[in-house]
Amino acid sequence: QALVNMISNPVNSTVPIAAEVFKKAGTYDEKRLFGVTTLDVVRARTFYAGKANVDVNTVDVPVVGGHAGITILPLFSQATPSTNALSAEEIKALTKRTQEGGTEVVEAKAGKGSATLSMAYAGAVFGDACLKGLNGVPDIVECSYVQSTVTELPFFASKVRLGKNGVEEVLGLGQLTQFEKEGLEALKGELKSSIEKGVAFANAS
Repeated sequence: QALVNMISNPVNSTVPIAAEVFKKAGTYDEKRLFGVTTLDVVRARTFYAGKANVDVNTVDVPVVGGHAGITILPLFSQATPSTNALSAEEIKALTKRTQEGGTEVVEAKAGKGSATLSMAYAGAVFGDACLKGLNGVPDIVECSYVQSTVTELPFFASKVRLGKNGVEEVLGLGQLTQFEKEGLEALKGELKSSIEKGVAFANAS
């Protein structure tokens, strides 16, 4: 009955692996398995707040897709508070920086470490949201990589309403800009491959 939050990379593959393991044990519940993508949201919020010159604590940016490279798709057009201050080029640069945030940290540490503290913070934020949902706090919505019908892919990160059963509702993508639509199409091949690798790995043993 536990909620399982997978934070071990590659999340795009480890969540499908976990699903297969639970299926073999006859205990799989799609509403109780989550890939933690909160770090992508934290980065997108931080970078957006810096560029839009707003308080990061007031900012929300949905991040959809997966949890690696181009599969990470921040939807800056849906960011709140909204701003008209960002050009198309700036949004493109913010998107790339969000996708490459992990690499940026590794390079800053000269290969001696990765994003450990920010990952711990993101894990705590998502764990806290899950606990609030379990405790019946209404309208707890976070982005997470879950079993999904939002796209044709079996797993996908999007906004999820959390509740007493884990996933209460997987929310759609909303209105996308042309740039975001192109990003969505571009990520599908890599994400599909990562999911298939996870399933194959789980069933190889």
